[in-house]
Amino acid sequence: MNDESHSRDVTVNVIPSLAQIAPEVWDACACPEAVDGRPLDPFTTHRFLSALEDSGSVGTRTGWEPQYLVVEVEGETVAVAPMYAKGHSQGEYIFDHSWAHALERAGGRYYPKMQLAVPFTPATGRRFLTKPGWEVLGRSALVQGAIQFAANHQLSSVHVTFCTEDEAEAGAEMGLLHRVTQQFHWLNEGYATFDDFLSALSSRKRKAIRKERAKAQAFGGEIHMLTGAQIEDRHWDAFWRFYQDTGSRKWGQPYLTRKFFEIAHDRLRDDIALVICERGGVPVAGALNFIGREVLFGRYWGCIEDHPCLHFEACYYQAIDYAIAHGLKRVEAGAQGEHKLARGYLPAPTHSLHWLAEPSFRDAVEHYLDAERRAVDEDIEILTAFGPFRKDQREEQQ
Repeated sequence: MNDESHSRDVTVNVIPSLAQIAPEVWDACACPEAVDGRPLDPFTTHRFLSALEDSGSVGTRTGWEPQYLVVEVEGETVAVAPMYAKGHSQGEYIFDHSWAHALERAGGRYYPKMQLAVPFTPATGRRFLTKPGWEVLGRSALVQGAIQFAANHQLSSVHVTFCTEDEAEAGAEMGLLHRVTQQFHWLNEGYATFDDFLSALSSRKRKAIRKERAKAQAFGGEIHMLTGAQIEDRHWDAFWRFYQDTGSRKWGQPYLTRKFFEIAHDRLRDDIALVICERGGVPVAGALNFIGREVLFGRYWGCIEDHPCLHFEACYYQAIDYAIAHGLKRVEAGAQGEHKLARGYLPAPTHSLHWLAEPSFRDAVEHYLDAERRAVDEDIEILTAFGPFRKDQREEQQ
């Protein structure tokens, strides 16, 4: 079967729960590459998305109502997408609050809207999930299905966030608005050790990182990187305390429920690299990472004690160590944070797609996005030039 089968009967269904589709059917679209190993990222797998749903992290009264898209050709599922009806813009990391305010000031209604995304996860990955060979038909059917759903329910918009660059280009050709934002990623240039990475930095930055690592390691305890069966229930008890502290300060309340971490212990441990910092045998800080085929995705940090530079060590340097040891190509350190630049993380573009029902509103946003793209491109160029790498290394990277 392939995309030349355009004349065949295509149906797009919306289902409110992943319990209505078998894991192997969903994953045949979401991560066909995982047949012989890890998925490119775990975030669109049935096990991850269903953990969000089963834990109550998404669903009723969360502002994230699942409306998963399923495309079938003569009864065969060939494409799926994680789609949610959103009652707010929290947990997305592609900020559109100003759009909502503008439309509502003009007498329109921005919420609810539709979001094709992985909730609470600013990590680039495929959003139009298709079986191999069905990319063109599958993407087209998913886009048309999402827009038709929004139109049928008189919703303001559809947003596809943290999609791949390839998907962004395809979506733009279908008439969606293309937005470019930025994150900071660490790139593995074939380093054999952390010192190899440091040797690529300017002398001043190299010394600064060594000082930070020394300060962090002197916090009076031990730092452990755990994955798979090494992760125990007690580690989740500790990390929940860390996560609650960070969530209450950043978002007012944590996005994930305690039950999510219980489910993660059963279903997702092999996808996780968990940093736990213990002092006197008591966990005092930690960082949660997810493991992809080529990328380590940094997600959450928290602590119950403050120690100099321990945040940088647990979140950034431990992730680099892990990526080097396991031959990963990149570390994505999550949303925002220009402070990451001094730690060897360089700016990288991220992509999203947008459909807006109101024509005049769409035109205004399109003009804004054109200017924003130019500004982001310039910002990435400037930040890269002032990055921590030696001049000869910067020239090679460019």
